[in-house]
Amino acid sequence: MLFDDLLRYIRVNRFDPEYLPKFESQLFFEGEKRTQQLTNFTVLLLLSTIISTYGVISDSTATVIGAMIIAPLMTPIMATAAAVTIGSVDRMLKALFVVIAGVVSVVVLSMILTLITPESTISFATNTQIIARTSPGIYDLIIALAAGAAGAYALGRSEILDSLPGVAIAISLVPPLSVVGISLALGQWNNANGAFLLFITNFIAILLSGTIVFGLMGLQTLSNIESNGKVRKKATEFIMIGTIIIIILLVFTSYGVFQSEKEKLIVNSVAQKWFENTQFKLDRVQSFHSEIDLTIIGEGNVSNIEGLGKAIEKKLGNPVHITIHRIPEKKFLYPIQDF
Repeated sequence: MLFDDLLRYIRVNRFDPEYLPKFESQLFFEGEKRTQQLTNFTVLLLLSTIISTYGVISDSTATVIGAMIIAPLMTPIMATAAAVTIGSVDRMLKALFVVIAGVVSVVVLSMILTLITPESTISFATNTQIIARTSPGIYDLIIALAAGAAGAYALGRSEILDSLPGVAIAISLVPPLSVVGISLALGQWNNANGAFLLFITNFIAILLSGTIVFGLMGLQTLSNIESNGKVRKKATEFIMIGTIIIIILLVFTSYGVFQSEKEKLIVNSVAQKWFENTQFKLDRVQSFHSEIDLTIIGEGNVSNIEGLGKAIEKKLGNPVHITIHRIPEKKFLYPIQDF
């Protein structure tokens, strides 16, 4: 009932014909302002890539969010969705070309920035910004569909355009591509594949929800561009097929995430018992595809690491690689006693 009321509300609040020229000028890079629009897009994309790449490398959530707000990549993707709704082949191809060029630019620049950064500062096992973008799941698709619909509706209503920055934060485009570039530069192929899958998920979701919302708002009936119904139907079919493929892939990755979390719980349990009667305290456990990263607090040498490895391998049933980080512990007490 609520969903039917929402659809009815969207249909009633259709595109304002007087707003259409402004809407098209915001999305489509064409006419006298084409050069200026492309220049603005390029400058903002490159700057957001720099911010995003170093935000990911430094594991800074605030910095990455800033990059999301600045990044202009959603504009040509929404333009593609609008072009599909209208049925304009020319606009659709031009918008797709801008998207592809933007994607390649972000990945290449991220690779270059990574190659000039000390490799020791980048950890694929502990960096939360990387980990969060290399194992997408079904929830990511649902979020992207909702954010894409919100973005399309906001673009179609001039009075709520100021909500677009929130949409940009909700749906991640440039940060996953930055992770792709970082991963490729360091030969981390699995991480690159996972991050690129997240971007493709967001891309397809924006196209699908954007096309649906623009259609419900009557965009195809207002545009002055000659509409091609066959193109619109064919493009929509491709988007639907792409969505189905993405869902299948995300089911597999979601299972992988479940297995990874299960592995992490087992490793945590074994490690906690292992360090229980030692001078060390287990601080953090990271586990991904049998690559285990342990952080402990204490002083002195860690003995019998081989025994710990054998104990974990016995529980997991497969070989593992373990890296242990030791944080020297320093206590300060009152009255002052220096240990």
